[in-house]
Formats: sequence, structure tokens, C-alpha cells
Amino acid sequence: MFDPDFTRGTDKYFLKTKAVVAKNGDVRVTYAIFMRVPIILAPRLMVEWLTRVAKDRKTEIKVDMLKAEGDYVGGGEPLAYISGSLMHLADLETHFLQKIGPACVAAYNAYRMCCDLPKVAFLAMDARHCAGAEMAEMMAYAASVGSRAAQRDIGAVGFTGNATDSTAPFFGNKEGLGTMPHALVGYAGSTVRAAELLYELYPDDLLVVLVDYYGQEISDSIAACQRFPALAAAGRLAVRLDTHGGRYIEGLDPAQSYAVLVRHKAEAIQQYRTEAEQRWLVGTGVSAAAIWRLREALDKAGFPKVKIVASSGFNPVKCRVMASAAAPIDIVGTGSYLPERWEDTYATADIIEYDGRPSVKVGREFLMAGWQQFEKKNGGAGR
Repeated sequence: MFDPDFTRGTDKYFLKTKAVVAKNGDVRVTYAIFMRVPIILAPRLMVEWLTRVAKDRKTEIKVDMLKAEGDYVGGGEPLAYISGSLMHLADLETHFLQKIGPACVAAYNAYRMCCDLPKVAFLAMDARHCAGAEMAEMMAYAASVGSRAAQRDIGAVGFTGNATDSTAPFFGNKEGLGTMPHALVGYAGSTVRAAELLYELYPDDLLVVLVDYYGQEISDSIAACQRFPALAAAGRLAVRLDTHGGRYIEGLDPAQSYAVLVRHKAEAIQQYRTEAEQRWLVGTGVSAAAIWRLREALDKAGFPKVKIVASSGFNPVKCRVMASAAAPIDIVGTGSYLPERWEDTYATADIIEYDGRPSVKVGREFLMAGWQQFEKKNGGAGR
């Protein structure tokens, strides 16, 4: 997205700096960008935007990335050097930092989730949690970067798609993917009828049935399988658990939840856990115990090929908990790779050179050292 009037959203002190430089003489500068937390590098949206601005302003903006898209970068380690006219760069800092910081943190979160559950397919469902189309584009891009990094590093399945058509190309798709919302179940009047209505229009898609609307996760899952036995036998039917945290799924309570995990992964409940982690194991909502109980019921009813889709708050920590319990999940639907601590997304930029003269504020000398090493390695190519 490119707004030619973007400077209305620029910090005023950058606009004042631009005016001072325009009056007193321009210089060529180099900015170093870094973040304070570990990230997976996701710079494409920033680079594409800077390229568009440079073209629009008929100036040169040079971006030297220190690592490739999808690479790990440690906290405090420079991500990139941006060089060009100070008059043209001064009013861009607000925007290029906005376009790289959140994407890198979200990519790191997506990467961790995919690595913790390498055999699970992920569906990016972040769009409704985003503050508008620009953020939605950034978060979908980030998930795709983190996913590809996990696929590269450990052969994870990763994110196979997302929820909207507009950002589907990030995942190599023409269209978004989707299951069914609670609204459709309420409209249809029953879980099975909602599945029938959906199948009538989309017979070639994987039929994913949302089963928590009436609090009958087990019963409605079996009923959907019995209604579509051929799809169930062919592995083209899935049931989705999205039970909210106010209750247990059908047939579970605290004692039975512990019993389920003892049957399948007893060591998972023998480790120290935070309150949230304990809830994700044996508590209300979509817990590891709930997923195991649903798998037991499907297998006992003769539907071992029916897939389980799990959603509801699957952030990096919940994914790690599910991995420790070996929860039998086939697909995770999640938008919870969005950064929880927004301050972690704050990228920082400091000018480290003015017309070839090294200069940086006290305390950021480490950026200068990195730049000098980069220049030496590249034969002064950064100037």
C-alpha cells in the first residue's frame, strides 16, 4: 500500500528536520535499524515501500540487508542499513520503522509455533484481529515468512493458507481458506444442517464442521461423520474445536481431563506449569485433554481419518504446551502470532554516518562498529 500523502502521519520533529536540512544544505546519511528482541527478518514490505518512495521522489535510497528474509537476527543486532539524502530520508523514519518491526516479531512468533508443532498445518486467521487492511497485510506476510523459515530449518508443514483473498498470495494461494463461523451454525439450526448447507455449495473443499455451538462437541462430531461417511473415510472431513474458556467440552470435567492425559501423555502433567499452561493442558476451552478426548471418540466410532482442527488462542506458548502433550491436532487456526507485547515490535533507527563522517549518539557505538565491518567487507559499497 502506498499513500502519497503519508507525511501527514510523520512525527513532526522529522518534518522540522527535513525543513532545516532543505534550507541549510543536504548531506548523505546512513541509518542503522535494529530491534531489542530476537526476530525473524521480514523486511519486504519496508523495502518495497522505500523503493516506491524513491521512485516517486526521483532520488536514490539504498537498502543493505545484513541477512536474508527469514533469517534469525538477535536482539540489538543491526537488521539493515539505509543510505541516501537526509532531506529525503528524514521524514521516512516513522514509516519504515512501522513497516518492519511488527512484521519481524510476528514472523518470529509464527516460526516458533511451526517449529513446536512441525507436523501440524496452520491456517492464518489474523485478519479480524488487525487494525485495518495495512496491518492485516503485514501480519499475513509475517506468518508466511516465519512459516517458510520453519519449513526450511526443520521441514515443518507450516502455514498452508490464510483466511482472506487479499493476502492469500503470500501463501502461494489464489484465494483464502475458511471453515465455518458460529453464525452459520446458528442460522442453520443444527451443526449437521450447517455442514450440509456448506457442502452443497463447496463440495470439492475439505469439509470442516464447527462442533462447539451447542456444547455437544463429541455428539455433533460423530453425527457429522455419520452424515458424511464417504468424506470421513476419505479424510475429507474435519471437525473444529473452538470451545470458549468458560466451560469444558462435552463429557469432560477436571478429573476426567487429567485422566485423558494420563492415558496418552502422563509426563505432560508432571512438569511445572504456569496457570495458563495448566489450563491449556486440562482446563476449560480447547485444552490438550479436550483434543485427545475428541480423537478417542472419533476413533472409537470408526472415523480415524477425520481430521481435528483446533482454534482459540493458539499463541507460541499454547503451541509449545500442545507439543508437550502430543495433542493429536491436524490443523491449527490462529491469529495469535500477533505480538502480545507491542513494545517488543518497536524498531529503532540511528544515523551513523553523515557524508562519510562517522557519528552516532553515545550508547549506540555498537552500530558504528557493525557498519565499519560491513563497509570493510563490501569494499565501501555502502557509500
